[in-house]
Amino acid sequence: MLILPDGLPAIRLLAQEGITLQGDGAGSLAARALRIAVLNLMPKKTETETDLVRLLSASPLPLELCLMRLRSHVPKNTSAGHMQAFYRFFDEMREEQFDGFIITGAPVEHLEYEEVDYWEELCDIFSWSRTHATSTLYICWAAQAGLYCHYGIRKHPLVEKMFGIFPQVPLQPSLPIFRSFDDVFPMPHSRHTEVRREDIVAVPELTVIAEGDESGVSMVMAREGREVYVTGHPEYSPARLDTEYRRDLAKGLPIRMPANYYRDDDPQAGPLVTWRAHGNLLFQNWLNHYVRR
Repeated sequence: MLILPDGLPAIRLLAQEGITLQGDGAGSLAARALRIAVLNLMPKKTETETDLVRLLSASPLPLELCLMRLRSHVPKNTSAGHMQAFYRFFDEMREEQFDGFIITGAPVEHLEYEEVDYWEELCDIFSWSRTHATSTLYICWAAQAGLYCHYGIRKHPLVEKMFGIFPQVPLQPSLPIFRSFDDVFPMPHSRHTEVRREDIVAVPELTVIAEGDESGVSMVMAREGREVYVTGHPEYSPARLDTEYRRDLAKGLPIRMPANYYRDDDPQAGPLVTWRAHGNLLFQNWLNHYVRR
C-alpha cells in the first residue's frame, strides 16, 4: 500500500491507467510504512509525481510518500495552491527520519552549479540526507549535482543532447540493485551534460555500476548503496520523451528525434516502450535491498 496525500492528482491520473490508489495520510499502515521523501525539482510537479507514484505503487511494501520543497525557489509551472496542499518545506522536515529519499532532475544544466538560485539549500539537503535517510536515489541532474557536491565530480557539456533510449550494461550484476536484470537493459536519457568515467573512478568512494557505449556512465553507487546516482530517467512514462521532443520543436530549438524510441523511427507511430519493466525492477530492488535495510 502506498500512503499518499489526500487529493494528490496522481491518484486520479493513474486511475485512468487502471492503477488504483488511495490518499490516506493517516491510514492504519502509516505506523509501519517505509517513509519515502521526494524532493521534486522538475518544473511540472504533477507529471513527475505521477511517474514516481506509478513505480512506487508497484511495491508490496507499505510506503508513505512525503513531498519536499525548497524555501529558496518558487516554482513557476506549478500553482502555489498545489505546493501548499501537498508539499512541505525542507526546514519543516529536517528533524524527521526517512527510509528512502528521491531527488529528481531539474532543467538547469546550462548553469554552473553555484549559479543555481537554490544551490546552497540543495547542498544542505544533500548533506542532511546522509544522516536522515537510509538510502538516497539521485536522478538525472540531481545525480550530477550530488556527485559534484559530495565528491567534486564536474559535469561536461555534450556536443549534442543525449536524447532517447539507450542500452546499459550492469558492471556488477551480482549487486542487489540488479537482481533479476538482463545482461543489457534500456534506460531513457534526456540531458545536455555528462559525468565522465575517468573522473569517477579516480574517487575511491565511488563505483560505476552501469554504463552504455553511447550514453556513458548511467549508474554510480557510493557508501554501499546509501547513495545511488542514476544519470538517466528510468521513471519516465511512455509519452515523456515525445512531449519533450515536440516541445523543443515548437520552440525552434535544435533537437534530433529521440533515439531508439519511436516505432520504425516514425514520430506519428508513437513510442515503442522497452524500458518500463527494468524501471520498475530498479525501483523495487532499491526499496527492497537498500531502503528497507
